[in-house]
Amino acid sequence: MAARVARTVFRLGAAALILLLAFRTYEETAVAFARSNGTLRTAEATIAELTSHTTCGHDSDSATQYTTCGTTYTIALRVGGERKAVDGVRRSSAAGFKEGQPVEAGLWDGRLVEIDGRYVWPGWSVEGKDLVILVAYPLTLGYAIAWTMAATAYVNGRVRLKEQDRLGYWGFGMLVAWATVILLLLLALGGHFYPYWPLIPLGAGTAAALAGQSGAVKEARASRVAPGTR
Repeated sequence: MAARVARTVFRLGAAALILLLAFRTYEETAVAFARSNGTLRTAEATIAELTSHTTCGHDSDSATQYTTCGTTYTIALRVGGERKAVDGVRRSSAAGFKEGQPVEAGLWDGRLVEIDGRYVWPGWSVEGKDLVILVAYPLTLGYAIAWTMAATAYVNGRVRLKEQDRLGYWGFGMLVAWATVILLLLLALGGHFYPYWPLIPLGAGTAAALAGQSGAVKEARASRVAPGTR
């Protein structure tokens, strides 16, 4: 009983993580698409609040100590009768703005993306729900690949594969997925970032796992049908 409850809780948790990941990926992809094709809704606005936030970190070794500081901004606009705010705006995007200044707001789904053409959308971060997504990504990735494999095997062949076979193909898919993650990290270091990045390792890993599994499914179907054909 306890084991069944634990499995149910795990599956519900994994499903919730997958839904959260899917929603955030949709948000980032939709914002990027709206910016690229010029479909952000624009509106006249006034800067109602401009607040800076400075955080400092210390790094030291045996000989030298370093203090590095970074500044981000919270900007709130008055758009018609509504207040629209965004946090974590970089210094370069906020430079020159001041409270009371009239600006043009670029909105997606009622949320601030651009101010006078400057990108202020926070994007992916390492805080809040995005931090949960990043920390849980290995679990989400593995569960999504395993679930897709099981569903595909059942729909295509209505067969159950041996556990060692399933684990082998799943492991190969995870290997391909993590190789893709490393490639994406290298591309990001070179300035190439994809807002829909979670889908790329998932797609590559799932495709690799299903490619290996397809042969086993055909073999299982053949072995099940063969006795009746003799």
